[in-house]
Amino acid sequence: MNTENSPLVTVICNCYNHELYVWEALESVVKQSYTNIELIVINNGSSDYSFDVIQNFFLQYPETVFINLPTTISHNKAFNLAFKKSKGNFLIDLSADDRLLPDCIEKQVNFFLSQDENVGLIFGNANNIDANGKFINHYFAVNDDGNVLDQNLFTTTYESLLSGGLCMCSVSAMMRRKHFELLNGYNESLVFEDLDYWLRLSYRHRIAFLDEFLMEKRNLDNSLGNQFHQKNNFAKKINLSLMVIYTEAIKRNNSKENKALLKRIHYSIEQCYLNNNWVDFFKFFLLELKCRASIYFK
Repeated sequence: MNTENSPLVTVICNCYNHELYVWEALESVVKQSYTNIELIVINNGSSDYSFDVIQNFFLQYPETVFINLPTTISHNKAFNLAFKKSKGNFLIDLSADDRLLPDCIEKQVNFFLSQDENVGLIFGNANNIDANGKFINHYFAVNDDGNVLDQNLFTTTYESLLSGGLCMCSVSAMMRRKHFELLNGYNESLVFEDLDYWLRLSYRHRIAFLDEFLMEKRNLDNSLGNQFHQKNNFAKKINLSLMVIYTEAIKRNNSKENKALLKRIHYSIEQCYLNNNWVDFFKFFLLELKCRASIYFK
């Protein structure tokens, strides 16, 4: 693909203690079929040898923008910091343990350019891989032709995101810069970024699904997704962020939207019950009552 006059894409890779995987993640960016890419990598106060790996990568690819943070800050703060240094029309939030497939960005850009200006984010499918890079399964189930079985993905809306379930593959997302600026970036008071951003974006703008495999998503025991609803200090911070997100959603939702949100809240309650996390169980239960009251009295 001739990308000389194509939009600039900024890939921001936030690395915290991913010395074993960050080189593969960064290499998957510089080896894309699409070439008009700005790569920004953050060493987010890593305590392993991530800095050395990134430094060696930087020496080989000096056009990379390298931000070295001496102490660890939240992913949201780190991404927003890197965003201020970026210039791309489109943005990719790349985890340092994942890999882009070789034609990922080319497919994303072509699809984005076929959408109207109100589309602020697109996403696709991914292959789940293990710590050694071995294929596990597909993120979204597919038929024999490789097409997704869940047709609801093609009509992703604010309400469907409120309901939860397997409705979004955040690692395969590309965002439009204009919308990221309009929404003032990621919410830095939260410890994870995606759900809050999806909801704030889809409330006024559109999200579109591209039925293509774009990424390899690495499943690790210490991955953020595996920390949800566990019984540890970081899981408590995740639950607190979920409570903030749910509370803000209840405020802006109409009755129908709050009925959809109840499904997410019920899932959080169930997970707290299964993990004997009674403090957060009670807090989510109170939120459930607040959401239910909003359905009938708003």
